[in-house]
Amino acid sequence: MSRQAVGAPLSRVDGRPKVTGQAMYAADHPANGVVHAAIVGSTVARGRITGIDARAALAVSGVLKVISHSNAPKLAYRPNPSSNNPEGGERLHVFQDDKVLFHGQPVAVVVAATPEAAQHGASLVEVRYDAEKPSTDLTGTPANAPVTYARGDADQAMQSAAVRLEMTYRTARNHHNAMEPHATIARWDGNRLTVWDKTQWVVGTQKELAAVFGIEQDAVRVISPFVGGAFGSGLRAWPHVTIAALAAREMGRPVKLVLTRKQLYSGTGYRPAYEYHLRLASDRRGRLTAMVHDIKAETSSYENFEEGVLVAGQMLYSMPHVRQAYRTVRLDVNTPLYMRGPGHATAAFAIESALDELAHALDVDPIELRRRNEPAEDESNGTPFSTRRLRECYTVGAREFGWDRRAPKPRSTRDGDWLIGIGMAAGVHTTRRNPAQARVRLDARGIALVEAATSDMGPGTCTSMTQVAADALGLTVRAVDFRLGDSTMPPTPAHGGSQTMASVGSAVQDGCDKLRRQAIELTVADERSPLHGVDAGDVAVTDGRLHVKHDPARGETYQQLLARNNRSHLETLGSFAPGEPRFSMYAYGATFAEVAVDHRLGLVRVRRMLGVYDVGRIISPKLADSQALGGMVGGIGTALLEHTVTDHRDGRIVNANLADYLVPVNADVPHLRAIYLDGEDREANPIGVKGLGEVVHVGVAPAIANAVFHATGRRIRGLPITAEALL
Repeated sequence: MSRQAVGAPLSRVDGRPKVTGQAMYAADHPANGVVHAAIVGSTVARGRITGIDARAALAVSGVLKVISHSNAPKLAYRPNPSSNNPEGGERLHVFQDDKVLFHGQPVAVVVAATPEAAQHGASLVEVRYDAEKPSTDLTGTPANAPVTYARGDADQAMQSAAVRLEMTYRTARNHHNAMEPHATIARWDGNRLTVWDKTQWVVGTQKELAAVFGIEQDAVRVISPFVGGAFGSGLRAWPHVTIAALAAREMGRPVKLVLTRKQLYSGTGYRPAYEYHLRLASDRRGRLTAMVHDIKAETSSYENFEEGVLVAGQMLYSMPHVRQAYRTVRLDVNTPLYMRGPGHATAAFAIESALDELAHALDVDPIELRRRNEPAEDESNGTPFSTRRLRECYTVGAREFGWDRRAPKPRSTRDGDWLIGIGMAAGVHTTRRNPAQARVRLDARGIALVEAATSDMGPGTCTSMTQVAADALGLTVRAVDFRLGDSTMPPTPAHGGSQTMASVGSAVQDGCDKLRRQAIELTVADERSPLHGVDAGDVAVTDGRLHVKHDPARGETYQQLLARNNRSHLETLGSFAPGEPRFSMYAYGATFAEVAVDHRLGLVRVRRMLGVYDVGRIISPKLADSQALGGMVGGIGTALLEHTVTDHRDGRIVNANLADYLVPVNADVPHLRAIYLDGEDREANPIGVKGLGEVVHVGVAPAIANAVFHATGRRIRGLPITAEALL
């Protein structure tokens, strides 16, 4: 069996259509007779609609209809527990009543012959409100009952500890701001619905639309072959998807709805703002004895969104006493959603900053402090780790980054007007796995078609799956065609949480292994085959040719086998279903950052960054680098730039654009480097991967924050770290 594709630094197989404009994103698909829709968003954050005047909009040439709660049909909104709605969600029932729950909530939609007419019409719709004062500030608002965890007696350990620290960390709301705006084209054919949508989970959107419209799941088809970035924003079907489908049914023709950049700030989710109060205790050598985590995060008034912010505090470091309380605060805002490194990144900023503060207080090297607190097992549940090579990440990172040249004393290194600092942080992310399927078909030309209903929002799913399939089938990469993004394909989990390679890749491996074995069994049983009578275990496949392992000259191609047997194709269905876990499975990383801070202006510049990762088997090194460097860039944004600002008087987001909401640009991106420890994790899945896309983001912000402290001697406990905070 050929082993040439996996591990090779291949360029993306879908790179050419993407860079030449041939790739069809959600809003690009042609639909005969399509009309266009534009959303009218609320201008208050809480209250009721008392009237809608659409006369001026309807007078615009090309405007066909204005739909709101006053004339929209009632929708089914059946329970859909298998969708990706946050737990406890009531959903936003669009156009079903007069309630306003957040600023920018869709209150009407204008349908017109052109997008310009739709937008102009939307600007003319007058909506009257009975407005109430909204609650949009996390600080001082009553919280929900907490999610809790405890082991030992943290309060008693705190009282008796030799060293105690107490800090409060705050993180701002962050928005995803992917290049492609969210868009949906919806078309009805009788009672069957087809939507072209920007989504990270075609099956989840399919289920949601079936539940909303009260139809069978197989009556809905969702198509999403290309996604122009998402970072988590496409993990559920947002209200505009329902609106497009509702408008299409009302109009009797396809409807295209594209959110504006401003509408992305209220129409889709975001990383919620947090207030993270942390107390820690240790002995005088830095051995941790206790941590107490009190956490508050924003959510909407109509759904309770929670994420994995508690995980790291339970298992990352060894300590006998832990207590955690995680409370969400219901506000008059739209619902948050997962954003790269969800929960884990927020927890890392607090915990890794606190470890750095403890190291400074004890005059212990920050890496040495972490080494002293490495656990032998997962102390949250007593299970062994499948792999845990965080110590090695520290060693390799320290060596490659030049940690030994770091002056321990803060504010002791300068370069002209710039104060220079070096910091580091650990990162961890859960190794997720979920059931998945993949269909594999080998045709008479010796070309394999592999299909799965997964997505690719940027990590290179098509390429990595092609590499796995090529090696499993003994084909060249050019002989494999991997297709995705269609709900008619075999089902897969959501494309998020670093689970796609582990789940879908394992299903692809299984399907291709089955098909290769099927071909081998066919050839050794065929009296006309040169391989007749050979033990199946002695047959390998290389470059599409089945042959005896120790006698490569004896064999035949897939094409010859199928032609002789009058077979147009071979086909199998691969599957992956994780069993009950016997191990604690996580991906790990250590991030190192060097920053320069202008001592007069407070400006922070990242000079260089290194990430060292324990993420199992690397399928595609070039794609891995793309993910790692992209995660670092996103972390720079979280640490230094990104901050959604809300006017608490009316709930309006005041920087809902890319001029005022700052994201990293080329000038902000320094020398970045990633290193991956050799290895694999066969306990996690058959192909030995652990997921890379999330963990590369997790430790970046605390590494930068710790470097800023080392440069300036000032500890900033809120993100983003701005010049104002340092002056």
